[in-house]
Amino acid sequence: MLNSLSGRFLILTTIFVMLAEVMIFVPSVARFREDYLTTRLERAQIASLALLADDMLTEELEAELLKNAGVFNVALRRDEVSELMLSSPMPAEITKSFDLRGARPMPLIRDAMMRLANPDPQVIRVIGNPSLDAGQQIEITMDTEDLRNSMIDYGLNILWLSAVISVFTAFLLFLSVRVLLVRPIKGVVGHMQAYSAAPEDARQIIEPSASVRELREAEEALHSLQTQLTSALKQKDRLAQLGGAVARVSHDLRNILTAAQLFTDRIEMSEDPTVKRMAPKLVNSITRAVSLCENTLAFGRAEEPAPALIHFDLASLASEVIEAERLAIGEYDLSISEDIPAGMMVRGDPEQLYRALGNLIRNARQAIVASSQPGEIGVQALSTDTDWIIHVTDTGPGLPPKAKEHLFQAFQGGVRKGGSGLGLAIVFELVRGHGGELTLDRSDETGTVFTIRLPMGKLM
Repeated sequence: MLNSLSGRFLILTTIFVMLAEVMIFVPSVARFREDYLTTRLERAQIASLALLADDMLTEELEAELLKNAGVFNVALRRDEVSELMLSSPMPAEITKSFDLRGARPMPLIRDAMMRLANPDPQVIRVIGNPSLDAGQQIEITMDTEDLRNSMIDYGLNILWLSAVISVFTAFLLFLSVRVLLVRPIKGVVGHMQAYSAAPEDARQIIEPSASVRELREAEEALHSLQTQLTSALKQKDRLAQLGGAVARVSHDLRNILTAAQLFTDRIEMSEDPTVKRMAPKLVNSITRAVSLCENTLAFGRAEEPAPALIHFDLASLASEVIEAERLAIGEYDLSISEDIPAGMMVRGDPEQLYRALGNLIRNARQAIVASSQPGEIGVQALSTDTDWIIHVTDTGPGLPPKAKEHLFQAFQGGVRKGGSGLGLAIVFELVRGHGGELTLDRSDETGTVFTIRLPMGKLM
C-alpha cells in the first residue's frame, strides 16, 4: 500500500495536516497562557473587591481568597494610589515580570515557548488592566508550576485532536483519490496493457470516458496515438508484403531487361534511319528501367551492410563520381565543378559514399536537363573540429513543395515525373549508417543545396 499512489497520498496528507496543526498549536498555546494569566488577574481583582467591601476579613479568609485566586499577592491601583490588597508569604523571589497591557503576539509566543521549555517552578509578577475599569492597574505574584501544567494539558489535547483530524481528513482524501484518480489511472493502464498485447486489433483502442478533465485529455491523447499506431502497423504490414512482391518482380524484371539491353546493342547497328532514330530512346528507357530495378532491390534489402570504415581521399572519390556523370551529360550545356581541399582525408566507406554522391549529383543533373535550361552542379567540402561537411549544389529549378514533404521517404519523395523517390532515400540511409546527417539546406528557383555531415568521432 505504501508504494501505491493513494497510500503515499494518505501519508503525505497526514504529515501536511499535522504540520498545519503545529503552526496553529504555537499561537494557541500562547493564547492559552495569556488567558490563564488574565483569569488569575480577574480572580485576584474579585478577591481584592471582597476586601474593599469588608475591611475586617480574617487572615484565614484572606488566605482562602488568595488560594482560590491562585496567587500570592494582589496590588490594586485606584485613584492614582497603589495599595497591597492581599498578601501571603512568598515561597521564592520574583524572577520575571510580565505586562499584559498591550502585549504583542510575538512576545507572547516567545514567553509561552520559554515557559514550556523550563520545567523549574518560578515566582513571576503579572501586570494587567482591571476588569470593568475598576482601577488603573492590577498586579499579582504567582507560581508558574500550575501554569506550565495547564499549558501542557492544553497542548496535549490540541495534539490529540489534531492527530484525529489529520487521520480523518487523510482517510477522506485517500478515498477520494482512489475513486477520482487512482481507479481511472488503473483503467488507462489496463487499456494500455490490453492494447500492447494486440496493437493491430482496433477493438483494443481506448475510448475516452473519464470525467476528470486532465485524465480525459490523457485518454484522448492515448486514443489518438493508438489510432495512428494501429493504422501505421497495418500500413507497414501491407508495405512489407508489397515490398516482398516488388523485390521479386524487380529481380526477374531486371534479368529480362538485361537481356533486352543486349538486343538493343544489335539494333543500334541497323542502317534503317527509323531504327537509328528510335534506338537511342529505347536504350535510354531500358537503362532507366534497369536502374530502377537495381535501386528497388537495393532498398528492399533488410538493411544496408555496415560501412567498412577507412581513411580515403575525398577529392579522388568525388572526381570519379563527376567523371562518370560527365559521360552521361553528352553535349548538353551543363558543367560540374568540385572544390575539395587537396589531400582531404575522410573516414568512411568509399563504396557507400560513392553511391551517395552519385545519387545526389545524378538527381541534380536530371533536374537541370528536365528544365531544358543550362546549369551548373558543384561539389564543395570542408572540415570542422568535429565533422566533415560536403555540399552538393545545383542551379536547377528547385524541388516542388510536394517533394519536400516526403523528401527522404522511399516511393514518396520523387521529384521527376516517373521517378521512384528511391535515390534520396538510399542516400539518407547510407549517410545515417555512417552516423551522419543528410539535410536539405535550400531549394528554390535559384537552385538546391544538399549537405552531408559526417562525424569525425566513432560511430554510435
